[in-house]
Amino acid sequence: MRKSLAIATFFAMTTIVINIIRTTLSIPDFKLKLPQDFDFLGPLPETINDEHRAEDPETPRNRDKPLNILLFYPDDWRHDSIGAENSVVKTPFLDDLAKEGVRFTHNCVTTSVCWVSRATLFTGQYLSRHKSKLLSTPKFCEKKNWRKTWPSLLKRKKGYHIGHIGKWQYHNNEFVHERYADYSYVRDGFHWIDADNGESVHAIDMMEKKAFSFLRERPKDKPFALTVAFYPPKAMDNGHDNEPLSMDSRQYFPKNEDMYKNETIPEPPQMAGWKKLPHFFDESNQGRIRFQMRFGTPDKYQASMKNYYALITEVDACMKKIVRKLSLQGILDETLIIFTTDNGYFHAEHGLAGKWYPYQESIRVPLIIRDPRMPINMKGTLNDDITLNIDLASTILGAANLASPSVMQGRDIADLYMQPKEERKPWREEFYYEHHLDQLAHTIPMSSALVRKNYKYVRFPDWNTDELFDLVSDPLEHDNIIDKNSSKLILEEMRLRYKELQESVK
Repeated sequence: MRKSLAIATFFAMTTIVINIIRTTLSIPDFKLKLPQDFDFLGPLPETINDEHRAEDPETPRNRDKPLNILLFYPDDWRHDSIGAENSVVKTPFLDDLAKEGVRFTHNCVTTSVCWVSRATLFTGQYLSRHKSKLLSTPKFCEKKNWRKTWPSLLKRKKGYHIGHIGKWQYHNNEFVHERYADYSYVRDGFHWIDADNGESVHAIDMMEKKAFSFLRERPKDKPFALTVAFYPPKAMDNGHDNEPLSMDSRQYFPKNEDMYKNETIPEPPQMAGWKKLPHFFDESNQGRIRFQMRFGTPDKYQASMKNYYALITEVDACMKKIVRKLSLQGILDETLIIFTTDNGYFHAEHGLAGKWYPYQESIRVPLIIRDPRMPINMKGTLNDDITLNIDLASTILGAANLASPSVMQGRDIADLYMQPKEERKPWREEFYYEHHLDQLAHTIPMSSALVRKNYKYVRFPDWNTDELFDLVSDPLEHDNIIDKNSSKLILEEMRLRYKELQESVK
């Protein structure tokens, strides 16, 4: 570290001396260029805010100045696939980020499928309202609708420089390049990709490269909002090199496939829960098909989970490098950092893979927020309020000092750490979940739910089938108690409330 600091000092002093001579002799401006990836600080710091960061800790931040936004948004990553919740997977960056922010332990999505969650991210709306259920017709991108999304509002109202890197998924990539983002790179579906020079590059490394380019090239006189939408750790559902999938196909391809080779990943206790699912969950169910591909034998389970966790650890390392660039540019404490994901993921629980259904593994996703406005006493804390992905849009707008349009359905999560509990409006204690994608219903039955911390009411409308779970005594959702006499009162109350919320989200 001393060596790199000495080199950095030499370059800086050299530039100063040359510019003094330039000024005296009227020579055109001179800037000494360092190698693109030159690292002033040597090894990565052990924490996000190390003692060598570029900010001056004695300089107060302008509280009226809109914050920069950095949103990390990986794919298919559930709430407990982080080091703080899981003793096997290693996520040192996220562990550090949580120590400097708030980790929300009951964060959920309102529809657990990739593209719908992305529409919800930008609009702050339920699927029932944004209606973007088809990849070919993203209604939220229509002009009148897009104007009420947070990227459009940030750009039009506050002059933000907008960047989007990675997965978009809807079939209108030109929209990203031409209307949504000032800087864009759209790519998903693969873990290894062909770069412009013909070499094979891992998707995570490409995301890092593009994020560095955005931060290097951004206008320095504007706030920015950058979404880094990693495709990993999501499985390559199309197989490697688009090969036809078979029951023996591999779907996870990290850079280092030996990272977890000495670990034994525990199998979930409810793997046999397949037999307790409703009768229409048969072997043609998409969740069951993917289970057989990824987890159908003990060896498959170990191979899939080890490479899945390796991808997570590699994404974690990439996020750390991107955040460190903020520190080097002196803007770490001018930037709201959000880490969350698009949906949860079955790791063979209930005998399933994928997501979609209203069970805990599918709907709960991680959320960590590091906010420069956050009171010191809130840093490193856990929050167990029910936060939702519909809240992200209002949270981002709040960081830019913008009010949310009435069409948005969430709330600014900053209220949970910026306002004393006794002074803020009561937070939600339940929510409505929906997965009404009729185009998939032949292999992914449509479902919806009323979710609370203590009970969950689940409905499969096409089959007129209901479930009720006591999440306190049965957090793994083994036992449907809907037919028990002791459940009659809570079931009646939840069915009525379910209908009320179903109408309210439209």
